[in-house]
Amino acid sequence: MLLTPEHSMRIQNRLGADIIMALDDVVPSTNPTYERFKEATHRTTRWIDRCMAAHSRPREQNLFAIVQGGLDEGLRDISLRDLIARDLPGYAIGGLAGGEDKLEFIKVVNKCAPALPAGKPRYVMGIGYPLDVVLCSAARFGVALVDEGVMKLKNAAFERDMRPIDEECSCECCAKYTRAYCHNLAGKSLTSAAVLITLHNIAYMQRLTRRIRSAITEQRFPEFVRGFVRGQYPKGDEPEWVRFSLECAGISM
Repeated sequence: MLLTPEHSMRIQNRLGADIIMALDDVVPSTNPTYERFKEATHRTTRWIDRCMAAHSRPREQNLFAIVQGGLDEGLRDISLRDLIARDLPGYAIGGLAGGEDKLEFIKVVNKCAPALPAGKPRYVMGIGYPLDVVLCSAARFGVALVDEGVMKLKNAAFERDMRPIDEECSCECCAKYTRAYCHNLAGKSLTSAAVLITLHNIAYMQRLTRRIRSAITEQRFPEFVRGFVRGQYPKGDEPEWVRFSLECAGISM
């Protein structure tokens, strides 16, 4: 199937989602060819115009553009300039989480996010684990999300562990099933393992975002972040990308 900007819009208009994404030209961030990134950046801009023209429900569905440019600051500047000029309802930062170094990922996000319109949603695509902001697809691999990071339930250490995944969690999985039970299911690659662990991961994500929101509204977000990072790295051995992220946010440990 040839997917064009027009076809993409027709599909998304029929689906009726509140937020729909423009078709973009995505290049893995580890691609070594500058010319390919340049081509993708300008093609993404041309395609946003075609998406806007083909979008038949602009009052009902919010079309987001996706900033491209790989790890190149100059191309990111071009993409930001061109897409912001279209004055869309929201923007995504794309072309990341493709194998690049985590520090490079954070540098691109730190460059793009402040440059995007402050009054419009900004969506960072491709972020994953709790320290990034939680992604529940981890459940497919027997990975449960907890404040300390991730719990790999396929590991033999959980074979006889009769505790719930998270003793602070009231989700159906934690209320009824043990780590040992989930370990047994995950070890056999049963679909039920992914279902149960996803129930927990969704509940964890909801609780985490509620905690983040409360910390922001109560003006104690820096303290929350420091506590969360210490929980992830109790030995104080947080990697460089974490320290850089905190520095960008003006948060000291």
